[in-house]
Amino acid sequence: MPSAELVKASLLDFEPASQTERSFKDRMVSLCATKAPFSRHQFEPGHFTASAFILSANYESLLLIHHAKLHRWLQPGGHVELTDESLLAAATREAMEECSLKASDLELLSSEPFDLDIHRIPARKDEPEHEHFDVRFLFRCRTDRASAGDEVLDLAYVAFEHINAVESDQSVMRAVKRLQAMEFSATP
Repeated sequence: MPSAELVKASLLDFEPASQTERSFKDRMVSLCATKAPFSRHQFEPGHFTASAFILSANYESLLLIHHAKLHRWLQPGGHVELTDESLLAAATREAMEECSLKASDLELLSSEPFDLDIHRIPARKDEPEHEHFDVRFLFRCRTDRASAGDEVLDLAYVAFEHINAVESDQSVMRAVKRLQAMEFSATP
């Protein structure tokens, strides 16, 4: 399980790109002081999750999954498990599980979080509505052999020029704008 103190230190170093993200950062720092910030059973105020924004090898596309429960195209990610040593480890594991990738297929572009987001998760029969405090990391995929894992309806590399056509959400599109403003080397 990640250390709340290490996560807090990482968040304090994070430079928000907007006032919205600054608010997310402040709320995440406060979450670190709660009893079980990484437990999927802490519904008030919510719990941390981790996700991966995965660029194609040529940096021209973003790997998105069609989420089975939310029925939207999103980045791979999910809950923190007891075996995850860090939020980065959780994001990497989720990317591997949901996209059928090996660790060697993924190149971490920064060990620092790429993006922060807090979003509501609808109530389900065994869980009340709650918030996910999502810490996102940036990767490049070295292969085009990604395929949908068990919990995923579909998976696709979506070219940035066509990304507005997919049914996603505001938080993904906010991160996409950040990606489009970044400069990457075109040589994989």
